Amino acid sequence: MNVTFVGVGAIGLPMALRIQQAGHAVTGVDVFGRARENAQMSGIDAVATFSAAPRAEVVVVMVATPDHLATLVDGALGAVKDQTWVIMSTVGPASVREQGERLRQAGARVVDAPVTGGVARAKTGALVIFAAGEQQDIDTVLPVLSAMGNVQVTGQQLGDGQAIKVVNQHLCSVHIVAAAEALNLASTLGLDPGAVLKLIEKGAAGSWMLTDRGPRMLEGTDVEVTSSINIFVKDSSLVADAAAQCGAQVPLLTLAHSRYQQAADSGLGLRDDSRVIETWR
Repeated sequence: MNVTFVGVGAIGLPMALRIQQAGHAVTGVDVFGRARENAQMSGIDAVATFSAAPRAEVVVVMVATPDHLATLVDGALGAVKDQTWVIMSTVGPASVREQGERLRQAGARVVDAPVTGGVARAKTGALVIFAAGEQQDIDTVLPVLSAMGNVQVTGQQLGDGQAIKVVNQHLCSVHIVAAAEALNLASTLGLDPGAVLKLIEKGAAGSWMLTDRGPRMLEGTDVEVTSSINIFVKDSSLVADAAAQCGAQVPLLTLAHSRYQQAADSGLGLRDDSRVIETWR
């Protein structure tokens, strides 16, 4: 299939590579020159705007925010007829429903398919994909989705996948902050946090986030960025908004969000999300 992949950043690029390695023709789109350069060096053609990409059957969207999605749709509506758009960004149920309806009215098919698993699983094609939409539309893009990970069909309504991702990001947000607080506690108790991490991560207190983020928390501020503080400021805000709309109480999420915001306010917004640990120092 011919695929336009919008957003070839830290997680988008390995996703696009998996699609290409599965035999599909992929063109990347990214406003950032560095992202386009990385894509070109990896063997994927990349352009700066959606309109500059060749006509594609499938458009995969991996932008950062609801505003980015709205801007992309604004500029693309005249050229989406008969395409299938796969919105994989974490933008929340309201955003994907609004923009999905605009795309459908312009003649496109739309699949809501946010992912979880991070850069590590994106590189190995082991993401978990929460796919929602018309079954025939999901079936159309299944060869593309399957190249990136394990597809779980979660519902027929746009927004169903995003709603599950909201629950997922609630847990991710809280687990990262809990891991940071625990490792800081170990250090404050006079223990070697690295030794403590090795002892506890395989036990009942372990979590995927502790194992993945914990080692990076013990490194310095300049650790490689796989997901930024700003992403979790955004994602935890999306969780809070969704909870407020349905009347759910999320006090732990509120505390976690305040830590990400504190880190961003101190100048760590573009640093790896593991640097939230620095809010304890």
